[in-house]
Amino acid sequence: MAADLSELDLREQLAEAQATIEAIRSGDVDAVVVGGPDGQRVFTLDTVDRPYRVIVEQMQEGAVTLGRDGLILYSNRRFVTLAATDGQLIGRHLGEFIVEKDVLATLLASGGAAELTLCADDRTLLPVNLSVVELASDDDADLRCAIVTDLRQVKARQAEVFAAANRLNFALDAADMGSWDVDLATGISTRSLRHDEIFGYPTGLAHWDITVALSHAIAEDRAAVETALLTARTTGGVDFEHRIRRANDDEVRWVHVRGQTQIVNGQPVRISGVVADITERRRLDEQIRQVQKMDAIGQLTGGIAHDFNNLLTIIVGNMDMAGRALDTGDAARARRSVINALKGAERAVVLTQRLLAFSQRTTLEPRVIDVNRLVTGMAELLGRSLGETVELRTVTGAGMWRVEADPGQLENALLNLAVNGRDAMPDGGKLTIETQNLRVDESYASAHSEVAPGQYVAITVTDTGTGMPPHVIARAFDPFFTTKEVGKGTGLGLSQVYGYVKQTGGHVKIHSEPGEGTTVRIYLPRSASDVIDDEPDGDSGAERGQPSETILVVEDDDDVRSYTVESLRELGYRVLEAHDGPSALRLLDRQEAPILLLFTDVVMPGMSGRELQEAALALQPGLRVLFTSGYARNAIDHGGRLDAGVKLLPKPFTLSELAAKIRDVLDKAM
Repeated sequence: MAADLSELDLREQLAEAQATIEAIRSGDVDAVVVGGPDGQRVFTLDTVDRPYRVIVEQMQEGAVTLGRDGLILYSNRRFVTLAATDGQLIGRHLGEFIVEKDVLATLLASGGAAELTLCADDRTLLPVNLSVVELASDDDADLRCAIVTDLRQVKARQAEVFAAANRLNFALDAADMGSWDVDLATGISTRSLRHDEIFGYPTGLAHWDITVALSHAIAEDRAAVETALLTARTTGGVDFEHRIRRANDDEVRWVHVRGQTQIVNGQPVRISGVVADITERRRLDEQIRQVQKMDAIGQLTGGIAHDFNNLLTIIVGNMDMAGRALDTGDAARARRSVINALKGAERAVVLTQRLLAFSQRTTLEPRVIDVNRLVTGMAELLGRSLGETVELRTVTGAGMWRVEADPGQLENALLNLAVNGRDAMPDGGKLTIETQNLRVDESYASAHSEVAPGQYVAITVTDTGTGMPPHVIARAFDPFFTTKEVGKGTGLGLSQVYGYVKQTGGHVKIHSEPGEGTTVRIYLPRSASDVIDDEPDGDSGAERGQPSETILVVEDDDDVRSYTVESLRELGYRVLEAHDGPSALRLLDRQEAPILLLFTDVVMPGMSGRELQEAALALQPGLRVLFTSGYARNAIDHGGRLDAGVKLLPKPFTLSELAAKIRDVLDKAM
């Protein structure tokens, strides 16, 4: 029946109903009596608009009736939910919920629809569509009906469709795949141009079949490829990787072939699929495996080095003390034995340091340095190491940038490269060390994932020796890998260079050909500062202490602690000792006279050396701290670089090294 009413009739009835509601609300009437065929009915405020509410309350959209000024006269439950309000909506302005006030004002004035933002009472922002219709009446009630539609699901679906479209477009652009299709009944194949390009036919190939495919597979992979292709009818498809030799340049490339067999009425009718050149991915996978392998070895050697260095401290320290004690007696044979033991221990120290350098676990003390000055300063040492049959030539670049590096480790790396070059020239030759500034661009960095684009200082060491074949270059940085005769090398020289350079944030590259010599280039990142750091102070000779100078030694290894305490007492210091951090703090707290220096191990059970330092400084702010450790990874350094202000004496150490470092820390102002 409502469908037969004209729009004017509906407007009149709505206006009449609204006027009645307003009369009841204002208190002018208490009820409305309506007569009809079935008798009279009484409508109060709760019942007068019930027929309309039955429909409106079922709507999925929010519905509100507005007065001439935008005040809410009625709202359905859906709008209450959208507005997230627990209070009364009647009498509030719709503008309280709409962010775009100017657009709302236009809609209230002239009607229409727009996408707006609804701000609920709980401050949630919702995308909505607001549609406003004017409700005219004979008594100029000037009402508005507003429909609010929640657009969250619509927006979410739009976002999903947009994202899916982007992903698909990206995949199609990035896949760089060639497609292929084989009709099993006729043997006719169709391919995309990219398919033929991958196999070395830039303009395409007229005919393609299994014989052509097998002719491109290298000999080692051909049997597996033939089996996969011939059994594709019964296996449901193909999915394999193999090496091919391209037709146009004879280059060996890796390809990935995938295809699916189409079955009709239980019979295979065709196979369709794609082929992709995955050579670069295989190279990247190999680089990742190399990094993972070296990281695993680094974890192992780091742990071994910590315990091994504690043992070496006992050996080197006690043998050094015994040698000095025998200086006053006639025990030549014993002295020779002690000296030999010391030599063996020192060789073990070198081995441990190389393992740590390879594993990138060495604690570095970097300074801003001039590589030209460093290379020039090493010339005499390198000349003695190379011998008379090898000519040393240094070529230093002009205007060299500065680098931030540990000069001792860098000198050791260059010495290793020089000795390797010398050994590659048994009949003599020329060794050239060259420095230059280089910029690594995006193309080089993309081909060598371990290096970032930027400015670098390059140190290049070139020999005129026997050179290396590709399979030796591939393993040159592996620890313990060597091509020298037994007893002629440890296989740790290049691995130490690799570890140090990587830990410094650089890059190292080998270029070599059999019979053409070898070039090793070290890339070190340019320093942000051009100010060269001062050289460390030399030994002042004032290495002995005074009884008034108190040192607290904290070491969990009893033998190491005993050696350290005895050495310091021999040097004239007053020494207190503790086996762990809590014990040291109790000693520190009980001392009336201040302790000048805390000499503590880094890695200890329970409280670490770093944690002990923080607690000790809270008790005695002026306390000087010197750390010692055989392996301090991440405890007092970050990325292998000592934190600012941290002093470290690496294990193992001799009495003279201990004496010099103690005086260095005590004599420098805090």
